[in-house]
Amino acid sequence: MGLAVAGANRNDFKRVKETLESIPVERPTPSEIDPQGMSMDKGYDDNEVRDLLREFGYTAHIRARGEEAQAIKHEAGYKARRWVVERTHRGMNRFRRILIRWEKQAENYLALLHWVRAYITYRKAGLLG
Repeated sequence: MGLAVAGANRNDFKRVKETLESIPVERPTPSEIDPQGMSMDKGYDDNEVRDLLREFGYTAHIRARGEEAQAIKHEAGYKARRWVVERTHRGMNRFRRILIRWEKQAENYLALLHWVRAYITYRKAGLLG
């Protein structure tokens, strides 16, 4: 998972490149047989984002505005693809210092974000009881 810290008044799609570059784990090379997808919500529905994902070797799964609402109406049992990201954000918002940013320096806030991600990962793996 990559992280990029920005002000709340910035559009999400402006930080896609920085977020993709911040992923610390070397990923396997995508191929025709084993492509790698990137699921994003409608806030990233922009040609610039699609081009950037293609440049990084991802297959973009971005629902257009209104498309997901139509799928929910017409398909029984439909679930969005981005539920893992939504679950992670929900878990991160349980930490008060993350939910309300008290740190003035971005480096300190970024360190807290990394700590919370590690804590959630260890807890999900059953290593923290």
